[in-house]
Amino acid sequence: MPKYLIEREIPGAGKLSDQDLHAISQKSCSVLSRLGPQIQWVQSYVTDDKVYCVYIAPNEEMIRQHAQEGGFPANRISEIKTVIDPTTGE
Repeated sequence: MPKYLIEREIPGAGKLSDQDLHAISQKSCSVLSRLGPQIQWVQSYVTDDKVYCVYIAPNEEMIRQHAQEGGFPANRISEIKTVIDPTTGE
């Protein structure tokens, strides 16, 4: 199943409190539960003004549906073609 990187522009994201992040996570998980097991949230990375999320889903449309139902921006969605790390060079 394809894996996607979602770029979400959220001004001040890096200043969100633990409580804010908890609420956002709960909202996301609630929407994921409704959408079913085909879409999975893997991990997110929070920077100053953006959140980068990794999801597994059958298609980009399902990612957009999750964003719309959750009230989250999805400014850029890119399919991850491969993953490399330091062991790739060994």
